[in-house]
Amino acid sequence: MNKAVILIFFLAGIGPMACAQKNDRIVGNGCEGCEAVHEYANKTLTWIDTLPDFHEPGPKLEVSGTIFKSDGKTPAKDVILYIYHTDQQGEYAQKGNETGWGKRHGYIRGWIRTNADGKYKFYTLRPAAYPGRQNPEHIHPVIKEPGVKEYWIDEYLFDDDPILTSKERNSQPGRGGKGIVKIQKGTNGMQIAHRDITLGLNVPGYE
Repeated sequence: MNKAVILIFFLAGIGPMACAQKNDRIVGNGCEGCEAVHEYANKTLTWIDTLPDFHEPGPKLEVSGTIFKSDGKTPAKDVILYIYHTDQQGEYAQKGNETGWGKRHGYIRGWIRTNADGKYKFYTLRPAAYPGRQNPEHIHPVIKEPGVKEYWIDEYLFDDDPILTSKERNSQPGRGGKGIVKIQKGTNGMQIAHRDITLGLNVPGYE
């Protein structure tokens, strides 16, 4: 890719990873909105991110884990994890200046790139269930690994959520591994959750 093309993508806020997706292997039977994984523009991604809502009122949450390659053992470096979720009223809230998929996903979203040990961590507020509380609290995750087109994995769900029914628990497809996390209590009221992810696990078309 020549310098002029790189400059065009940079000015457009797309970033170099979006250029590479043309030849990425397609898996997962479609993924509406997953292209938002590329919307970090010129933000430098690290293995830790703090979502924009973290300093607002609400239950603080720390989520961490390791992303493994498809063998379930080898840490996966340079995998991008994109997450987004509702606010404390159960809505995908807007600030008014959102662009791209931010107009649908809201302002509470973040991007993480795993380190050499496959580690990731993010800080946010625990999301509220949708108004009417017909769906359990959840965080949407999308994976972008080198050479593979972005795909969704099981939502982060919370084991102590009273509206997470047995039917819901048993209906999870297990994409990327188990998405239901247990909550532990940390200092100053912080809720702490751990989830490891295996690339391609139970993802259709993944070899």
